[in-house]
Amino acid sequence: MKRYVIERDIPGVGSLNGEQLKGAAATSCNALAKLYGKAQWEHSYVAGDKTFCIYLADSEAAIHEHARLSGFPASKITEVHTIIDPMTAVS
Repeated sequence: MKRYVIERDIPGVGSLNGEQLKGAAATSCNALAKLYGKAQWEHSYVAGDKTFCIYLADSEAAIHEHARLSGFPASKITEVHTIIDPMTAVS
């Protein structure tokens, strides 16, 4: 599977409370269940009017299908080619 960063423009998402975020996460998980084996959600960052979601998926098409099923826009999808971190400097 490939790793993707999905930028989602969702006005007001940064001001949602815990219960609302729980509901959004459940909606996403329900959509993923319909795509079993084609996409996995790792985690998301909520910032202002956007979320930045990290997914594993067989293809960009699976990400678009998740967006359609969940109702959460996939405003920009970027495939991750390499991951670096502080340990990269010492290897």
